[in-house]
Amino acid sequence: MTDTTTSTRRAVVTGISAIAPGGTGADAFWRSVLEGRRSLGPVTRFDADNFPVRVVGEVSGDETLPDVDPKLAIQTDRWSQFALLAGEEALRDAAVRPEAFSPYELGVITASSSGGNAFGQREIQALWSRGPRHVSPYQSIAWFYAATTGQLSIRHGMKGPCGVAVTEQAGGLDAIAQARRTLLQGDVKVVLTGGTEAPLSPYALACQTTSKRLSTGSDPKRAYLPFDAAACGHVPGEGGAILVLEAEDSARERGVERPYGEIAGHAATFDPAPGAAHGTGPTALRRAVELALADACVRPEEVDVVFADAAGTPELDRAEAACLVEVFGPRGVPVTAPKAQYGRLYAGGAPLDVVTALLALREQVIPPTGAGITADAGLQIDLVSQARETPMRTALVIARGYGGFNSALVIRGVTP
Repeated sequence: MTDTTTSTRRAVVTGISAIAPGGTGADAFWRSVLEGRRSLGPVTRFDADNFPVRVVGEVSGDETLPDVDPKLAIQTDRWSQFALLAGEEALRDAAVRPEAFSPYELGVITASSSGGNAFGQREIQALWSRGPRHVSPYQSIAWFYAATTGQLSIRHGMKGPCGVAVTEQAGGLDAIAQARRTLLQGDVKVVLTGGTEAPLSPYALACQTTSKRLSTGSDPKRAYLPFDAAACGHVPGEGGAILVLEAEDSARERGVERPYGEIAGHAATFDPAPGAAHGTGPTALRRAVELALADACVRPEEVDVVFADAAGTPELDRAEAACLVEVFGPRGVPVTAPKAQYGRLYAGGAPLDVVTALLALREQVIPPTGAGITADAGLQIDLVSQARETPMRTALVIARGYGGFNSALVIRGVTP
């Protein structure tokens, strides 16, 4: 699937946010990734002794976030609270006042992988230990994948197109692509989009371990080593990002002189079923990349940096590296994966990669994958290990979701 459209409109990012183990707020997060600071550590919110996972990426602070309205806090899971705070930052950054628009000119499209798992677990425990009268009425909505979209829509009076993408790590890109499509069709002027995740509750972690893709390492410096010869799985983390996406003409009309960048192209594909005949054509991941480039009218040699999916398992890293070599040539493009510093955030991870890519294009510097991570020589990729200053105009972000989802997004810098 691609986002090809006959519209001449462009979708630009005018507001960003970030909530991650490395820092809350886009500025703090950017400083953290640029310096290559590791923000991984042991589980602190519950007893994880019986879990094989020893290292995670936690956002500092209490389970209920202090800056969230108490009335909303009792209705929402931590995952939705992340999005509410990120949405406020993004709107503030874009100088968008929702009340200045018709409610039907504003939309919300987010992504979710595990929904409100901690909220749901707490209420199910109350049901079995104390009885049905002790279950919160908000249980009926707080766990649901679309709860974040709904809460953002209600809070900001956004009554235009709303939706949620549920394709695990790929969902963050798919949601942004859907927001772009909505804008290009002329349905709305502004869309809040992106995704957040809070997958560090006992139930959620138990579900994740079934994938066999999580690292069981106990050293925060060695637990998540994407593309490294010692790669042994990924470290789960919490957080994400919400962005303000606008039609460029509308943004210019209200005085936006320099958006962060344009969402220029997108494509999504799905892996064949296990055991199915693969044929001799390109892989589904490669097709996603090539279709996204075609949608953006960008040639491979025009891509200046790739923000990799970086699954962290040898087999998946080899597949992604092979795709990059096939499209760009051996060591043909700088590749980075800052998520190695703070963890894989599922539906929140790709939007955070988009924010990082936008800041990289603006500052003309590629943030590092992280200290102590060296690409296996056999992969033939140019993995950025230290911050690298270089002229850039175009970035590619790749995300793959458990179950076979592939998504690729092309971001183009916007000149003043």
